[in-house]
Amino acid sequence: MALILYQRDHCHLCDLALAALAVARVPEFESVFIDDDDALEARYGLRVPVLRDDARDADLDWPFDADGLRGFCGLE
Repeated sequence: MALILYQRDHCHLCDLALAALAVARVPEFESVFIDDDDALEARYGLRVPVLRDDARDADLDWPFDADGLRGFCGLE
Protein backbone atom coordinates (compact mmCIF):
# COMPACT_ATOMS: atom_id res chain seq x y z
CA MET A 1 0.00 0.00 0.00
CA ALA A 2 1.45 3.35 -1.03
CA LEU A 3 -0.39 5.92 1.10
CA ILE A 4 0.39 9.61 0.91
CA LEU A 5 -1.13 12.29 3.11
CA TYR A 6 -1.14 15.60 1.24
CA GLN A 7 -1.15 18.46 3.69
CA ARG A 8 -0.02 22.03 4.40
CA ASP A 9 2.11 23.67 7.03
CA HIS A 10 0.11 25.23 9.89
CA CYS A 11 -3.09 23.40 8.92
CA HIS A 12 -5.51 22.59 11.76
CA LEU A 13 -7.45 20.14 9.59
CA CYS A 14 -4.21 18.38 8.70
CA ASP A 15 -3.48 17.96 12.41
CA LEU A 16 -6.93 16.41 12.84
CA ALA A 17 -6.26 14.09 9.89
CA LEU A 18 -2.99 12.95 11.47
CA ALA A 19 -4.83 12.23 14.72
CA ALA A 20 -7.46 10.20 12.84
CA LEU A 21 -4.71 8.22 11.08
CA ALA A 22 -3.21 7.40 14.49
CA VAL A 23 -6.57 6.32 15.93
CA ALA A 24 -7.21 4.13 12.87
CA ARG A 25 -3.71 2.67 13.26
CA VAL A 26 -2.86 3.20 9.62
CA PRO A 27 0.52 1.45 9.51
CA GLU A 28 2.59 3.50 7.07
CA PHE A 29 2.07 6.62 5.04
CA GLU A 30 4.17 9.40 3.61
CA SER A 31 3.46 13.04 4.44
CA VAL A 32 3.80 15.45 1.53
CA PHE A 33 3.43 19.19 2.02
CA ILE A 34 1.93 20.95 -1.00
CA ASP A 35 2.82 24.53 0.02
CA ASP A 36 5.77 25.02 -2.34
CA ASP A 37 4.70 22.74 -5.20
CA ASP A 38 2.61 24.43 -7.89
CA ALA A 39 1.45 21.13 -9.44
CA LEU A 40 0.30 19.69 -6.11
CA GLU A 41 -1.27 23.01 -5.15
CA ALA A 42 -3.27 22.97 -8.39
CA ARG A 43 -4.36 19.37 -7.85
CA TYR A 44 -5.14 19.37 -4.13
CA GLY A 45 -5.42 23.07 -3.16
CA LEU A 46 -8.60 23.49 -1.13
CA ARG A 47 -9.09 19.71 -0.74
CA VAL A 48 -6.23 19.31 1.75
CA PRO A 49 -5.87 17.15 3.75
CA VAL A 50 -6.18 14.30 1.27
CA LEU A 51 -5.08 10.70 1.77
CA ARG A 52 -4.02 9.12 -1.51
CA ASP A 53 -3.63 5.43 -2.23
CA ASP A 54 -1.36 5.36 -5.29
CA ALA A 55 -1.72 1.60 -5.68
CA ARG A 56 -5.47 1.95 -6.25
CA ASP A 57 -5.36 5.45 -7.79
CA ALA A 58 -7.84 6.60 -5.13
CA ASP A 59 -8.16 9.68 -2.94
CA LEU A 60 -9.93 10.10 0.39
CA ASP A 61 -10.81 13.75 0.89
CA TRP A 62 -11.34 15.44 4.22
CA PRO A 63 -13.43 15.07 6.31
CA PHE A 64 -12.68 11.51 7.32
CA ASP A 65 -12.60 9.66 10.61
CA ALA A 66 -10.94 6.50 11.91
CA ASP A 67 -13.74 4.24 10.63
CA GLY A 68 -13.61 5.83 7.19
CA LEU A 69 -9.84 5.46 7.12
CA ARG A 70 -9.99 1.80 8.10
CA GLY A 71 -12.47 1.16 5.29
CA PHE A 72 -10.42 3.11 2.74
CA CYS A 73 -7.23 1.30 3.76
CA GLY A 74 -8.83 -2.16 4.04
CA LEU A 75 -8.03 -2.42 7.76
CA GLU A 76 -11.46 -3.57 8.88
